Amino acid sequence: MELAAAHPALKAFMCGSLSGTCSTLLFQPLDLVKTRLQTLQNNAKPGAPKVGMFRVFIHVIRTENFFSLWKGVSPSFVRCIPGVGIYFSTFYSMKQHFFLNRAPNAGEAVLLGAGARTVAGICMLPFTVIKTRFESGFYNYASVPGALRSMYETEGVRSLFSGLTATLLRDAPFSGIYVMFYSQAKRALPQEVTSAPYAPLVNFSCGVVAGIMASLVTQPADVVKTHIQVSPSHWSTADAVRYIYK
Repeated sequence: MELAAAHPALKAFMCGSLSGTCSTLLFQPLDLVKTRLQTLQNNAKPGAPKVGMFRVFIHVIRTENFFSLWKGVSPSFVRCIPGVGIYFSTFYSMKQHFFLNRAPNAGEAVLLGAGARTVAGICMLPFTVIKTRFESGFYNYASVPGALRSMYETEGVRSLFSGLTATLLRDAPFSGIYVMFYSQAKRALPQEVTSAPYAPLVNFSCGVVAGIMASLVTQPADVVKTHIQVSPSHWSTADAVRYIYK
C-alpha cells in the first residue's frame, strides 16, 4: 500500500534499484571477464595468441576460485543499486516534464536516455572506477571504503573521477541508443502482440536487441574507459586511445 501511494519518481527509483541488484548478481562474472579481456593488452606479448572469453573464465577459476568471478560485486552493488535508481527516476522525471502528453520520437528518446544516464554516470563515477579496479585483478583492495581511502591518499581525488569523458562517451550514447531501439522496436510491433500474454517475452526480446545494438556502438569507448580507470598514471582519453592502437 505504501509503495502504491509513493511518488512515481520514487517508485521508479525503487524498481530500478531492485532490477540493478538482480542484474548485478546475475551478470557480474561476465562483467569481470569483459574487464580482464580489455586489460589483457597491458601484459600481452607481441604475437601472442588471442585469448577468448571462455579461456579467461577457466583461468580465473583455476588460478583463483569459482567465486572470484564475482570479484567486484561489492562496488557493483554500491554503484548499480542507487545508480540504476537514479537513472530511472531521472528518466521518469524528464519524460513527465518534457513529454507528458505524447511519446518521444526516436531522436527525443536518444536525448532522454542519454540525459538520464549522464546524471547517473557522474554521480556514481567513483564507484565505477573502484569496480573496474576490483575486476581487473591488478589491485588487492580489501573493501570499497578501503579502496576509496587508498586511492584518495595515494593518487588524490582526481583518481576517483578518472575516465569521466570516456565513461560519458560510453554511457550516454549507450542509454540513448538503447531507449531509441527499444521504444521503436515496441512501436513497430502490432498492438495485439505487445498486449498479449507474451508481452514480458516481447519486452525482453526488444531489450536484448536494443542492448546488442547499443553495445556494438559504444564498445570502443568502454575499452578506453577501462584502460584509463585501471591505470594509476591518470591518462587522458587521447593517451588511452593512442596506447590501445599503437
